[in-house]
Amino acid sequence: MPHTDTHSKLFGYLLWIFGFLGSHRFYYGKPITGTIWFFTLGLFLIGWIIDLFLIPGMDREADFRFRSGDTSYNISWLLLTFLGVFGVHRMYMGKWISGVIYLLTGGLFLLGVLYDFWTLNDQVSEQNASPVQ
Repeated sequence: MPHTDTHSKLFGYLLWIFGFLGSHRFYYGKPITGTIWFFTLGLFLIGWIIDLFLIPGMDREADFRFRSGDTSYNISWLLLTFLGVFGVHRMYMGKWISGVIYLLTGGLFLLGVLYDFWTLNDQVSEQNASPVQ
């Protein structure tokens, strides 16, 4: 598979500003360490500072790991981060039923939003792999 630019270093660095909450790690497909960063404030800020230098490598790894296509990772993550409880990111991906459910239930009582933080990259990758979008 040819190398594609699925994730943005610029977007990764913007999320790094809030990285002590793990946002950039979730974006680059590292949900376990993203969760650890969330609960430890970026591994007591030390891991957060080190990540400033690790982002280019995380970006390269994400570009090889995830499939590019019509559905943008950046737009999906932006919508999830700021409008996740309203399901807008799901509607963007064409998942209208679950998007409306999120809209009516506060992101399925926030548990759905948490699930999407763990799985959004894979969801977008699957969406981009499907023949009909």
